Formats: sequence, structure tokens, C-alpha cells
Amino acid sequence: MKKITQSILFVSLMMSLVFSLGFSSVSADPKYDYLITISTEFGDMKLILFDDTPIHKANFLKLVQEGKYNGTIFHRIIRNFMVQGGEIKFNNDSLTFIQKSLPSEIRPNRLHLQGALAAARPENPEKRSDLSQFYIVQNQSGTPFLNGNYTVFGQMLVGFNVLEKIVNQELNGSTPVKEIKMNISAEQVKRADIIKFYGDVYAQFDFK
Repeated sequence: MKKITQSILFVSLMMSLVFSLGFSSVSADPKYDYLITISTEFGDMKLILFDDTPIHKANFLKLVQEGKYNGTIFHRIIRNFMVQGGEIKFNNDSLTFIQKSLPSEIRPNRLHLQGALAAARPENPEKRSDLSQFYIVQNQSGTPFLNGNYTVFGQMLVGFNVLEKIVNQELNGSTPVKEIKMNISAEQVKRADIIKFYGDVYAQFDFK
């Protein structure tokens, strides 16, 4: 499998990225999907990733498979808003911003609901996403003012109590006083089993 720095060089080409990441079979079998587990000292959060954001899905799965997120932290918390984490240090300072970011995959049907998984990004006119950082919406009413501005590429299914515990940790501004570390894993499971245990999330979250 290619190194992460190699795959970054093709990030601006959608199909090249998906195949170079080694996840060309992400949606090849419609009977299966990936169940994401974000593990913390407070418990686990389970999520699914959307098929209509294939670049973000493939990139996230690759980073998870390589263990890049393990030991990273939730470094930014804003109560009644979101938690942000997943910052990874990539050892190639010569890469341009385009090579260190993902093209926007903003979809009108992908809303900032509670539990939405979205890509963080710096200000840029193309709304390109950070290569690794993500945030999870904590506000029970969602954050609709972010719709159309950031790529939402997944949705939490369970673990909202864990999210609340993370949000309620002691903060210094928006920075947790104590590091909140995470490990992330991805398990390929039957979609029928996901529906069995978590409800018909594919209908609920408008999978096409």
C-alpha cells in the first residue's frame, strides 16, 4: 500500500485518490459497509461514513487502517457546538496547500445534525478540507449555520453519552485541560447487521 505522502499528491483528482488510497472496494459490495469506532476513556462512539463523499470516506478509512489517528486527541471543544480532533503531523513541509487538503464534497443532503462527522478546514475559497482533522456536532439541534460550508461525510449512530462526557471536561478556553485521547478502528460488516443493531440508518440519512 502506498505511503500517505504518496497518495496526497493525487488528492485533487477524485478517482485517482479513491483508487490510490487502496479502498477502491469501499462501495464495491453494497451488502457491506464500514462501521467506525472512536474509542476514548469515556467509552465508544459508533459512526458510518457516507458513500456520496467518496474522497473523504476513502481518506478517512486509509488513515484509520494505518493507525494514524491512534493516540491523537480532541484538541478543541466548544460546548453546545462541537468537538474537534484528529490532527496528524505529516512529515513533508514542501507540499502545497492543495496537496495537503481534500477537495470539497459538500452535498445539499448532508446536514450538520447532532452527531454529524465533518471535515475541519482553514479558510479557503474552495472550501477544501483538512487532510485529517474532523469535528463531531454536539448541539442537539445541530448547527445549521454550517450547512453548505463544510463537508459532512459521516454520522454518529450511538455514543452520544460519550460525546457529552467529552464536552463536559474541564476547559481552558476551548482547549481541554486534560488530554482526551482517541483510537479509531474500522470494521467491515454487513449493512443488514448495521440496520439490525442501529435501525435503518441508510434510509434515515438519505443514502443514494
